Amino acid sequence: MGYKKIVEQKIKEFQIQEFIRENLKQVGLSSSKLQMTPLGEKIVVNAARPGLIVGKRGQSIKKLTGQLKKKFNLENPQIEINEITEPNLDAGIIAERIAMSLERFGSARFKAIGHKVLEDVMNAGALGIEVIVSGKVPSARAKKWRFYQGYLKKSGEIAISGVRTAYSAAQLKSGIIGIQVRIMPQIDLPDRITVRSPEEVAPLPEKVEEKKEEKKQKKRKKKEEKIEEKHEEAPVEKNIEINKTK
Repeated sequence: MGYKKIVEQKIKEFQIQEFIRENLKQVGLSSSKLQMTPLGEKIVVNAARPGLIVGKRGQSIKKLTGQLKKKFNLENPQIEINEITEPNLDAGIIAERIAMSLERFGSARFKAIGHKVLEDVMNAGALGIEVIVSGKVPSARAKKWRFYQGYLKKSGEIAISGVRTAYSAAQLKSGIIGIQVRIMPQIDLPDRITVRSPEEVAPLPEKVEEKKEEKKQKKRKKKEEKIEEKHEEAPVEKNIEINKTK
């Protein structure tokens, strides 16, 4: 595949993702991905409410498939829906929830919305969360408001691979408000330290004696094996000497 084809495919995938995000609202959309298969194009959609995407007797998903086929000239598009079991730990779903709440209740209640999201995410078992709301909230001048709780990595490999990041936007009368969400789930951190009790660190005297006896038995077995090897080799050497004398 040439460079131009790769770029065209990536642009097409981005346009499909934006189209799906605009059409699938209030379904807990997390992400979508385009995959090329021998039978045609496969679009994988991750959402918290797959039933709303399918619709009654599959009418909604058939309509979406037809729209994608016409708009993006797809040969045989197939939509696969995966359900997200833990929506409160998904950054995309949380960003969409904040945007919908701001559009519904307005910018006057943005602090209550932010603190409620922090509480839900931390109760779900996350290590830390950060929400940044930027725009004309609540005054006429643009500002940035930061809500955070717990422990969140900002640098290193864990910040890239372990932290889930998502962006969204809410359209209000005062203008567009940007939303950034970063969530760090329960992961093994390289700088985590576990403190053990003295009983776990220092071996008990009984265990020490058992280890000593095991070492002695191993040494005895090695000595016995060496003695047996010598006894087996000795008569062979004598036979060889006798044959030489004859």
